[in-house]
Amino acid sequence: MSVIKINKDNFSEVKKSEKKVLLDFYAEWCGPCRMVSPLVDEIAEENPQYFVGKINVDEEPELAAEFGVTSIPMLVVLQNGKITEQSVGARPKAQILAMLEK
Repeated sequence: MSVIKINKDNFSEVKKSEKKVLLDFYAEWCGPCRMVSPLVDEIAEENPQYFVGKINVDEEPELAAEFGVTSIPMLVVLQNGKITEQSVGARPKAQILAMLEK
């Protein structure tokens, strides 16, 4: 499954997902975000059991505020619409997958 670009219009779909959700909060100008982005893409392609989405904080400030994003990249794992894990900063693929597997 590919990464879904999340915005305020389709966010309700994310909250209702029965799959575990990985959200990547990023910005185009952010160097560490550009390092994490291809890893998130790989995770989405290799793990169809997860719903993977990206949220551009510059385009979706309301969603960034809802999740209390103060630094990026920020990765959030949701299950049943609730935050179960989150991390700030670039992470290797294994650490991102470990967040999803908890």
